[in-house]
This record gives sequence, C-alpha cells and structure tokens, in this order.
Amino acid sequence: LMDNAFKYVHDNKGIDDERAYPYLGKDEAACKFARKSVASTCDGFVDIPEGNETALQEALALQGPVAVAIDASQSSFQFYVSGVYSDPKCSSEELDHGVLAVGYGVASDPVKGQLEYYIVKNSWSAAWGDKGYIKMARNKKNMCGISTAASYPLVTDKTSNSAIAFEYLN
Repeated sequence: LMDNAFKYVHDNKGIDDERAYPYLGKDEAACKFARKSVASTCDGFVDIPEGNETALQEALALQGPVAVAIDASQSSFQFYVSGVYSDPKCSSEELDHGVLAVGYGVASDPVKGQLEYYIVKNSWSAAWGDKGYIKMARNKKNMCGISTAASYPLVTDKTSNSAIAFEYLN
C-alpha cells in the first residue's frame, strides 16, 4: 500500500516539509506542491519480507519508523482506547489502512502476563486511541497483518544532504 506513496515522492523528486504543506486531514481541490520547499527525496524503498515479524522488529530497531498496512475494519480497532490490542477476527490478508509502526515493547498484565506489542501511530487524530496511537499485539500470528505489507523509504534529507535510512539486509 505505501510503496505507491514512496514511488510518488521519488517520481516528483521530493516532498515538501510540513511547514510548507501541513496535513489538514481532508481532501484539497488542488495539489500545492512547491519544488522550492522540498525537504527530502525518496531514493527508493525497502519491502520487509512478507509476514516476517522478526524482520519488522529489526527494521524498527535499526532504521526507525516503518510504514505498515493493517486490517482496520474491526469495530474493536476503530473504537480502541488503551491496552494491548488483539482481536482474533482481525485479518492478516484483508488490509485496508496504512499506519506507521514506530517502536515496540512489552506490557505486564496481572492476568495475561507479559504482552508484547508494537507502538503504531494512526492518522485519525490524537482523539483516537491512546493519543493517536495503538499498542498492537506483537509476535501473535501477524496481528491485523502488521507484517504483511511493511516497508520504509530510503530518504535523503535535503537540509543536510545525508541519507537517513539504512538498507534492510536479510
């Protein structure tokens, strides 16, 4: 899903910074892209091996945030507020929403014990979930497809002209 966004940034030779083109959360009539405001370019992207949660965790640790596609169709996801999210009805194949995995951790639950999770940033505003984030179950059969279609861009920061992403190595 996100590979098309990376290709768009590559083909258009960059993307504006947020000051020049802020996120408004609604469709605009016309694109306001201005080449003079380009903050970074995309030199390519790395697809993480499909369904490989170990590779996703390595990319998060070594590279940083990773774009992931998930199944967000369950009402339990849509009305998530807190805790480690796990829903057996969540599909690992029917993916309908792009989000950003930004890290991972472990929570202690007095009943369930240790619960591994990914920290995932959603785009539905800070009013959704836990201030715009969800703790998605980790190492639990690819919960909601979190590692089915994961990738990250190879980005060059135009302000410092240095590469800020590393190629994932199998």
